This record gives sequence, C-alpha cells and structure tokens, in this order.
Amino acid sequence: MSEYICRLGTPSGEIVTRIVEAVAADDARFQLEKEGFRVFNISDASGGVASMLPFGGGGNRKGRVKQADFLLFNQQLSALLRAGIPVLQSINLLKNRSGSSNLREVLIDVEEKIKSGIPLSEAFEAQGIFPKIYTASILSGEKSGALDDILLRYVDYLRRSVGVSRKLRGALAYPAFLLLASILMVAFLSLYIVPRMSQLFNTLNAQRGLPTVTVVVLAFSNGVSRNIWWVGPLLLIGGLALFYWLRTERGKLSLHRLLLKVPVGGVLIRNMATSQLSRSLSTLLSGGITVPDSWEIASQALNNLELRNRSTAVIPMIREGRGFTEAIHEANWLPELALDMIGIGEKSGSLKEMLDEVAAFYDAEAEVRLEQLTTLLEPLILLFMAGVVVVILLAIYLPIIQTISAGPVGAGR
Repeated sequence: MSEYICRLGTPSGEIVTRIVEAVAADDARFQLEKEGFRVFNISDASGGVASMLPFGGGGNRKGRVKQADFLLFNQQLSALLRAGIPVLQSINLLKNRSGSSNLREVLIDVEEKIKSGIPLSEAFEAQGIFPKIYTASILSGEKSGALDDILLRYVDYLRRSVGVSRKLRGALAYPAFLLLASILMVAFLSLYIVPRMSQLFNTLNAQRGLPTVTVVVLAFSNGVSRNIWWVGPLLLIGGLALFYWLRTERGKLSLHRLLLKVPVGGVLIRNMATSQLSRSLSTLLSGGITVPDSWEIASQALNNLELRNRSTAVIPMIREGRGFTEAIHEANWLPELALDMIGIGEKSGSLKEMLDEVAAFYDAEAEVRLEQLTTLLEPLILLFMAGVVVVILLAIYLPIIQTISAGPVGAGR
C-alpha cells in the first residue's frame, strides 16, 4: 500500500486535502469517487511524512529555503496584498527583490504557474518544499477571499515558531560548548600529559607502589594510546553508523521515544509540541478548514515522530464524529490541563480562541522548563569536568607528593 496526497471537492462544495492509502493512484481515485468526492489531483506521497514538513524532506526539487527568508517573504506578501496589489504582481515584486537565490527560483516557478491559471496554493504546493499548514492556509484564504488576513495570521504563527527554535538553540548552546570543552580537556590530559609522565611513574613504581588512582589512569591512558589506530577508526565508523541510523524512520522513532523519557527534557518536548499543535490548529481553523483536516495537517507538522504517530492514530475517531476532546484524549500525550481547556472551548463554541490561550500558556511553560533544563545541565557538566580533572591531577601528583614526603624519612634512617 502506498500513500497519496489527494485534493478533493466535497459534496458540500468544500475543497479539502487528504492522505489516502491505496495500491495505486487509480485505486485511490476510484475509492474517493465512490465516497462521493470529486478528485482534482492525486500525487504520490513517496517522500513520506518528511515531505510535508517545513523546508526539508527528501526528494525536493528546489533548494532549501531558510526560515528567516520564508518569514520575511510572507510578511512582505501579506503587506502587499493588504495594500491592494494583485497576487501575481506581488509575487513578481518579491521575486525581483528577494536576497535568497533558492527562494527566487521558487517564486519564478510559482509566477509561471499562476500565469498558466493555477491557484496560488497549488503553485506553492507543487514546489514540494513548503509545510502543509502553509499551503492549506493559502487555500483557505483563497476560498474565503481573505488571503491577506490568513497570511498575516500565518506570519504570526511562523514568527512564534521561529522564536521558540531560536530560544531553544540559544539555551542549549552554552551547555553544548561546556560538554565539548570537557571532552577536549579530558582527551588532552589523558592522551598527551599522562603518557609523557609514564617514565617518571615507572621509576617511582620501581621504588614503591603507585596509588590506585594513578594505576587506573595510567592503564586507561596507555590502553587508549596503544590502540588509538584501531579504536579511533572504530569509533568513527560507529558514530557514522549511528548518525545514518538516526536518519532512518526507525532510528528517529527510537530516539524520539527515548527523549520523551528524559526527566526534564521529556516534559519540555511535550509542552513545546502542545504549543505548536494548538497554534497550528487555531491558524487552520481560522482559515475555515474543518476540524478533522486541521488536526491531520497540524499532527503531521509535529517534529517528534512518536507524538506524531499517536496524534495521527486518532484521526479516524475524529472523522467518525466522536467529540474532538474525547478523540484527542486517546492520543495519550497532551497535558490534562490542555485537554480541559480545549474541552471548555469546544463546548462554549470558542475553540479557536481557547487554542490560542493553550498555545500561549504552554509557550510560557516551555520557557520555564527550558530554563530548568539549562540550569540543571550546566552544573552537571561543570561537576563532570571538575571531577575528571581532579582525578587526573591526583593521579599525576600523588606519587610525586608521596616520594617527596618519604624522602626525609628514608634519609633519616
């Protein structure tokens, strides 16, 4: 069975996008037409879930567009549309002024497709590099005639997402630097300093026994030094194998499951995913996209594969007509408070507004968790560095101190 991305017309006149599993494209078309849909387009989703994620995915025909360039483009496009400039002219203006060669190449192709009569949403979707939430938002803006407002809302969504990513990278940069510095320091002391003092230690060992800490450090240092020519390549090959395995679906899934079990990090990931999912849902629902389709698109945009799989598993329940809050509760990862807030919003008819509140709350919660994580990591890494350095220094200086201390005693005798 293969997956196909299908653009459909519903019996009620809506245009929706669904992912359908079928043996072939013709089977998918037959199945959908039998259900009463009008099929406009069917494309192979062979790129998998990654092909729907922002700015990446295997099999992209165009180069990668940076998030900052994409954000700036949408800000400018929204401003031009609000000023009353037509879509085609706006794309032409931004194409000529774009500082990104990759984005310029994309806009040239989009412009040509619009000239040939293809809607803006389909022109962007055909590029294969933009997130599904983006093309779905544009489609809803085209249907409602409020493309400028929808784009403005998407810009706000993207700006917040980019801001969270930058905060995460900035918060983890210093702990990562400390970890790298500690590894280099340990390698320098163990592989350069200790081996050069081994002759002195051998002389001292002939006179009296060496301290246990010195024996252990010497054994480790000499073992690594003598076997570095095969241990080094072995570690390199193992690291590359692990790297490529983690790029596979199975490897990513295993890593993401492990990360969810990390004491503070797991809670942080859930909070960030809750915020992202809520904001995506609110953006899509504001554009007039149905709840089941909004949940499907927003779920596919989640970065953690385990949470994504749990979320997509409840889509059939939502489509069957079960209560939205009741169905997403079965995903079994959303915080109880978020579910309670979404339930209140669903019952009161203010789901979009409540989803915005959930996103804002868990943004703040994620910042607190991120600060806790960095506050925990920094002293742990420093303690590790200090502990290793102290052990190595003790291994070096204890034999010397013992020899000096024993010298006068031996002379007196």
